[in-house]
Amino acid sequence: MKKSIVFILAAAFLFGTMEVALKLAGSTFDPLQLTFLRFMIGGLCLLPFAIRDMRRRGCRLHAGDWVYLFLLGFVNVCISMVLFQVGLKWLDANLAAVIISTNPVFTMVFARVFLGESFTLRKAGVLVLSIIGLVIVANPPALMSGMSDLRGIALVLGAAVMFGLYSALGKKRVAKIGGFAQNSLSFILGSAALFPVLLLTNRPVVGGIELSSLPVLLYLGICVTALGYCCYLKAIELSGPSTASMAFFIKPVIAPIIAFTVLEEPVTINLAVGIGFVLAGSLLGFAKSSPKSEDAVCAAGAGRLECLDDGAA
Repeated sequence: MKKSIVFILAAAFLFGTMEVALKLAGSTFDPLQLTFLRFMIGGLCLLPFAIRDMRRRGCRLHAGDWVYLFLLGFVNVCISMVLFQVGLKWLDANLAAVIISTNPVFTMVFARVFLGESFTLRKAGVLVLSIIGLVIVANPPALMSGMSDLRGIALVLGAAVMFGLYSALGKKRVAKIGGFAQNSLSFILGSAALFPVLLLTNRPVVGGIELSSLPVLLYLGICVTALGYCCYLKAIELSGPSTASMAFFIKPVIAPIIAFTVLEEPVTINLAVGIGFVLAGSLLGFAKSSPKSEDAVCAAGAGRLECLDDGAA
């Protein structure tokens, strides 16, 4: 559990910087182009590590594995992150961070449906506290003031739903494929599926890549996408998708601070109160689980996947 907390916190920090970096890059790149570039960069950066890890594991990918990886990439890159990037045009970075952070709600549902993961009383408490905090931060009366906000909210909420599906599905074969390979190959396949869309819609592929825009693009591709997702998937390996999704209950604490520092987005009273509930939920989520609940997480899924020990790659 201690190692999983380290990976959860690392993923929360890296993901917490995502909206600000995407806002900065969004003024230069087309939304679909930026999604394509950052996941292709992230996937290629991880590829040497993926190959080495697969050789160490003696892992050979079969047709079903490639279909699984393509499905992961399609759900994450082509649907979830495209919806998120487009929706971000109409929302402040801190608000988008709050909405995308509701994805653990959907992860718990999908994990129950596809993996048979138990829904414990502790998880229910985490969910209630965290969702209360997220609602307070979002400030629903203020959100209903304009159609543009509602459009952005709908798109980013759709992204949260699909990311919840991605998180749950990511558990199914990670024990066989490994985190590096699963991330790298799904990112590359998802980006490859997005490439024809760029061509058919006459969107730029590499246009806009200049010395001034390269640093934020590389940060998004290497740090947020490659390293951030690796930390997140490692947390899934160690503790299950529902517990790993606690990164998204911590993210709303980090993202507004960064948005205020970089973009000067205001930190409101409802934001501060909501953060208190989010932290309370996170602390409850990190509380030591009983042996029975740990066994339930480790035995999730069809075929009852074996629980990976702390030394798993």
